[in-house]
Amino acid sequence: MMDLLLDADAMNCALLKEAVMDFIIQNKADVISKVSFKDVPGEIVTDVLVAVTRGEKSGTDGACDKDQLCTMGITDLRRKVHEKGLEIDGSREALIAALNRNT
Repeated sequence: MMDLLLDADAMNCALLKEAVMDFIIQNKADVISKVSFKDVPGEIVTDVLVAVTRGEKSGTDGACDKDQLCTMGITDLRRKVHEKGLEIDGSREALIAALNRNT
């Protein structure tokens, strides 16, 4: 599972990466007990934490804009980009940056 997450990140496969993160959220007790995060890059850990926050729908501490873009799933971000008529595709960060520029 962790190899799949790292490969999805390396190949910029946002939907696959999000699917793996959703699996982590749904199976967090098993993941915590069976998966090592020892050699996982910091940005992946941050992405997992964002996914957990999104899964809990608990909001944020004010670090996001009013629409809480940083906790949205990639599908929702792409929908929002499309609604604004922007032709941007790519990473979560690229979509959020585009939406923030065009707000």
